[in-house]
Amino acid sequence: MSRHLERLLQLDSLLRTRQRPTTLSLAQELEVSERTIRSDLAFLRDRFNAPLEYSPKLGHHYTELEWRLPSIPLTKGELFALTVGARMLEAYAGSPYALQLRSAIARLSERLPETTWVNVQQLAEEHILFGAGAEVDLDPDIWHKLEDACSLRKRVMMTYYTASRDALSERKLDPYLLHVYRGTNLYLIGYCHRRQQFLWFRIDRIKKLEILPEHFTPDPQFNAKEYMGSVFQHEVGDKQLDVEIWFDAKTAPYIKERRWHYTQLIEEHSDGSLTLKMCVRGINDLKRWVMWYGKGAVVKSPPELVELVREEIEGMKNNYQP
Repeated sequence: MSRHLERLLQLDSLLRTRQRPTTLSLAQELEVSERTIRSDLAFLRDRFNAPLEYSPKLGHHYTELEWRLPSIPLTKGELFALTVGARMLEAYAGSPYALQLRSAIARLSERLPETTWVNVQQLAEEHILFGAGAEVDLDPDIWHKLEDACSLRKRVMMTYYTASRDALSERKLDPYLLHVYRGTNLYLIGYCHRRQQFLWFRIDRIKKLEILPEHFTPDPQFNAKEYMGSVFQHEVGDKQLDVEIWFDAKTAPYIKERRWHYTQLIEEHSDGSLTLKMCVRGINDLKRWVMWYGKGAVVKSPPELVELVREEIEGMKNNYQP
């Protein structure tokens, strides 16, 4: 932003908030000469047709309070979209950008008439609701450090909590990607020096993070688009697997209405059932996803996934034995 534009925005704000602003008081507030203030006021009147006047009682003031400096060409619809977006981020608890976006929208709203802004807020609050489900406890400072580390290609050292082992570990990592899954699940994808492979880490499970002074050179063989394309939901396995899952006629409409993976093929059957085929990495997320549909889904292949589901069902059955 140019210094002149920045000063005009400050001047516009002072004309609306200061009591009886004079040329001298405005010059002192903005730390410029009175001549500069007179020039800026004339610029507002001549270039932007600002309804400016001066009187001993009111000082410099706008005669039409609804007038706004057209420094940001933002329509009511665009501001509404931003407002809804901010509320959506707030609903997804743990979003590191919710506060910044809300602040930015408040500043943008100053460019619109007050009645328009009130209408936008009322519509967003009364008629559009968001629910994000389970909340996560995200440290914004860790998220923003990871942003910097990815951008600057700097290694990090982190203390990480592994839920499956209920244990903490120290990890040196080359951070490649930040991935937001379903709004509330935030992941760091990077090369782990301890395991000597690319791994995923839940960012809310990072207990401590330090950006190291050393830089890393990204692996030229790593293709982010191809890597993410092979993932089912957020699990990356060791090898590609051909998966076939049968869904009964009652469940089939819920499967057809979405695209679950870019490799998927759907084979519809005469009784209304269907078979979903896809090639993915990792089967633990697939197991959990299939079991969501209960008896309406049957895994046909691969055998490893069939066995995982069978073991889970047996374990559940044992838990509910009388």
